[in-house]
Amino acid sequence: MPASNARAIEKARGLACDAIILDLEDAVAPDAKSEARAQAVAAIMAGGFGGREMIIRCNGLDTPWGAADLAAAARAGPDAILVPKVNGPGDIATYDAAVAAAPTHTALWAMIETPAAIFALDAIGRSARTSRLSLFVIGLNDLAKAMGGRQTPDRAPHLPMLSLAVAAARAHGLSILDSVTNAIEDQPLLEAHCRQAADIGFDGKSLIHPNQIDTANRLFSPDAAEVAWARAVIAAYALPENSKKGALQVEGRLAERLHLDQAERLVEIDAAIHGLVSA
Repeated sequence: MPASNARAIEKARGLACDAIILDLEDAVAPDAKSEARAQAVAAIMAGGFGGREMIIRCNGLDTPWGAADLAAAARAGPDAILVPKVNGPGDIATYDAAVAAAPTHTALWAMIETPAAIFALDAIGRSARTSRLSLFVIGLNDLAKAMGGRQTPDRAPHLPMLSLAVAAARAHGLSILDSVTNAIEDQPLLEAHCRQAADIGFDGKSLIHPNQIDTANRLFSPDAAEVAWARAVIAAYALPENSKKGALQVEGRLAERLHLDQAERLVEIDAAIHGLVSA
């Protein structure tokens, strides 16, 4: 949400979302940049957002506002600082240095939204070893614009790039969020995009309006049957007689060690969701 909108920031304290991105970049007009920066910092310092992660999206260092944004964000110490139009690992190193004064808990999130970034995904992901980088956010609007193509409802022209971004994130232990869906009132389209992103392997989706939250939560949250089976898998492997087995039959289904890893992650996600709701 635009950090220039104080009313929206206040409303965000009650939204059923995982994270709030206070935007200083695309959603803020040039003459409102300074005010937005001050309001973002004030919101972080004031707190009151429960278990939601708080992120400040800064303008790029190639803009008149980027350096001041990054310095202010570092002082505020949000959960993460999101930086735009990362083209390669050199950009990550530059942004990492620019927020060196931030508390250790402040992560670096990177927008993947340029053709150059697509060809450098592995190298960008690898830079997490020497930086605060912890998450990719796909920016399909900027990527499509830079490529000179169209965004179709099924996103077919960009599916290879979305899959490559997820693969790069997984290769380097990063989380990754899908791009926004621009059609705010088109719930069927949003649902299709959420299902598609979840099928590819995205952890979640960036949203631009509160009326998109319920759909995204529903489609990225594990259902009760999945959680129940995951708990059964964990319990089965916890039995002493199964501790060295590579594969088991759990409730009529094959459960290999790889399924145990998936089950543990699913239960962790479910616990985190319920913890956020109770917060």
